Amino acid sequence: MANRKGEQTKALIVQKASKLFNRQGYMASSISGIMHETGLKKGGIYNHFENKEELMLSAFSFSIHTMSQFYSEALAGKKGCMERLLSIASVFEKLAENELLPGGCPIMNAAIEADDADLLLREKACVAMEDLLGMVRNLVEKGIEKGEVNQGVDSEFVAIVFISTLEGALMLSKLYRNPKYMNRAVLHLRSFLALELCQAV
Repeated sequence: MANRKGEQTKALIVQKASKLFNRQGYMASSISGIMHETGLKKGGIYNHFENKEELMLSAFSFSIHTMSQFYSEALAGKKGCMERLLSIASVFEKLAENELLPGGCPIMNAAIEADDADLLLREKACVAMEDLLGMVRNLVEKGIEKGEVNQGVDSEFVAIVFISTLEGALMLSKLYRNPKYMNRAVLHLRSFLALELCQAV
């Protein structure tokens, strides 16, 4: 019973901390801020984590898992490569509107902030980004297999342009606190996908 309660407390800390880290930054967020979010004392937090970095990495993993659920929900019931890709874009539109995860995309936030400051966080961000790019590549490749997408299409090229456009637009939308940058980026991607997926190379 005590062990189960400890696991629940640890999960609560990670969940609360993930929102704080994503909103305020991994380096800027303090233990006192985490204490305020969780309602726990410093000792209560460090009973479950050796240091702030361990908590930070666990919180990042939780945020990535949360984003994976958002993508899965968006993709559910969608048919066709174009529709499925645009459903991923819709997740970014909601991020720009602050409807899903306060602070935006956890991968971009970690990548920008970590850089050389925290190599472990940077490494986890690289893995998460590769998974995101891989998801797009797989959708395009499945589209090719089903005959929905032209055989000559470069799935890696599409994935890089697609995710780079969305992440960049999200950054601008967050910076200016205006979703128009994301809206215009998605409008552009619709044209890009319609042309690229059907165009022979």
